[in-house]
Amino acid sequence: MPFEFINTHLQARKQDVLLRNRHTVQSATARTITINDVTYLNFASNDYLGFGDCALNLEQSQILGSHSSPLVTGYQAQQQQLEHYLCEQFGYGAGMLFSSGFSANSSVIKALFQDKTAAQNSAIFQDKLNHASLIDGAMHSNAALVRFNHNDLNHLRSRLEKSKAQNKLIISEGVFSMDGDTAPLKELLTLAKAHNAWLMIDDAHGFGALGKTGLGSCEALLDEGLALPEILVITFGKAVASSGACVLGSKQFIDYMLQFNRDYTYSTAMSPLMANLTLLRLKAIKTATNKREQLNSNIDLFKQLAKTHNLAVMESNTAIQPIVLGCAEQTLKAAEELKKHGIWLSAIRPPTVAHNTARLRITLTAAHTQADITTLIKHLKGAIA
Repeated sequence: MPFEFINTHLQARKQDVLLRNRHTVQSATARTITINDVTYLNFASNDYLGFGDCALNLEQSQILGSHSSPLVTGYQAQQQQLEHYLCEQFGYGAGMLFSSGFSANSSVIKALFQDKTAAQNSAIFQDKLNHASLIDGAMHSNAALVRFNHNDLNHLRSRLEKSKAQNKLIISEGVFSMDGDTAPLKELLTLAKAHNAWLMIDDAHGFGALGKTGLGSCEALLDEGLALPEILVITFGKAVASSGACVLGSKQFIDYMLQFNRDYTYSTAMSPLMANLTLLRLKAIKTATNKREQLNSNIDLFKQLAKTHNLAVMESNTAIQPIVLGCAEQTLKAAEELKKHGIWLSAIRPPTVAHNTARLRITLTAAHTQADITTLIKHLKGAIA
């Protein structure tokens, strides 16, 4: 029968305890989530600063739809203002908005290497733990894809030295979404410069939460007066508690993207209403020092309590605190056990993470209380025993 493989693959996923399902959320904040009329403590949100709980004033005069592609009539003043604001904060020459971070990441890589002649003399060097959007973009580009071991500068250096490519692009994440650790940006920039390469950073989980004013992983570079990555991707779906993304770079690079980025050319532009509200949120994030301090305090408390109770949490100083259990079935059972005690946690299983590295991905926010974290620790002990 035609398409019989669909049922075969679904059954295989189910048998391997890897079948994915959606849950209808009735309401959610950075601290709690209600599903099927049951309210849980929410330790699976990416709303790191709790801004998703803050109401925004909506004016009826705001336009919801952008009506067309940004290269037709969809590029409106609200979008331009958002791009200009981010350029001013970082010092980039230009930016362009996308409706999702996935689209931004994958399409930029494909567009950069769209010319097959140039791509034949190009190579993309990716950290092995990079997000699927970055890997997909490289796999669907015309350039060679070279992987290097996670945060392993010596391995990357060896790969660069062996490459004869004229155009080299190194890609990493500011904060890695499944492990919660950070990339060595200064060292990556030094290595890129030494090999005449460009550096691209996806800072989805760093922007807003890291840095004195929330500029993310790159703010430390700005503080030291250092050069920034040639390409920086900022997404709005995490600490900004909005949606969409912005790609930042030189004016020449963005002009190139405007010519050859198919996702940008053939997609309806970001809603001007969303662009305007996101800009308001970005300005609030810049002065949200208390929220960032509370988030860091919660991270410290969780790590301290986890150590006291001998919970094997991965090395991370960010809001993402994973506990690797290895077995997908055991991880799913632990998550279900936690639900019985009013705690909602994500059981992350392959193929999202590598085989035998299934984990409970704990995400902390500024909205959590000390009592919330104490409760989490208490029931984690029982769930993974």
